[in-house]
Amino acid sequence: MSDAWLGPVDLYVIGLPSARPDPAALTALLELVDSELLRLLDLVLVTTDDHGQHTITELAAVPDQATFGIDARALQAAGLIGEDDVVELATVVPAGSAALIVAVELAYQRRLAARTVESGATLLGYERIPAPVVNALIDSLALDPEGLA
Repeated sequence: MSDAWLGPVDLYVIGLPSARPDPAALTALLELVDSELLRLLDLVLVTTDDHGQHTITELAAVPDQATFGIDARALQAAGLIGEDDVVELATVVPAGSAALIVAVELAYQRRLAARTVESGATLLGYERIPAPVVNALIDSLALDPEGLA
């Protein structure tokens, strides 16, 4: 058994349609958590006023957490998103809007990560190609996206 208890962790910045979070904005995320493909580790709300000043709120401090459809006690690693991460990621949140910064474990990759460590192998590199980049490439190559499914 490996000492690795987490697979890869991704941080997502999810722009919200308004400063007031709507559970619909998290529907897809929560469906993946329910399916156990993802584990929700941490969540931070960032609001940016009209002057570009950020307010950062941990989920546990959000009044009426039911607004998110998530209970702070369900977070597997609350506090994992560090202050430096939040400050850096908050720069993409436009003035007068809000976003959620979400840390998720790619649970389906946990076994691969554990087996890699157990075998003595070392992951030497990892690169993620963002979906918009891949989709633009598919479009530019005139490939049929239905054929990729």
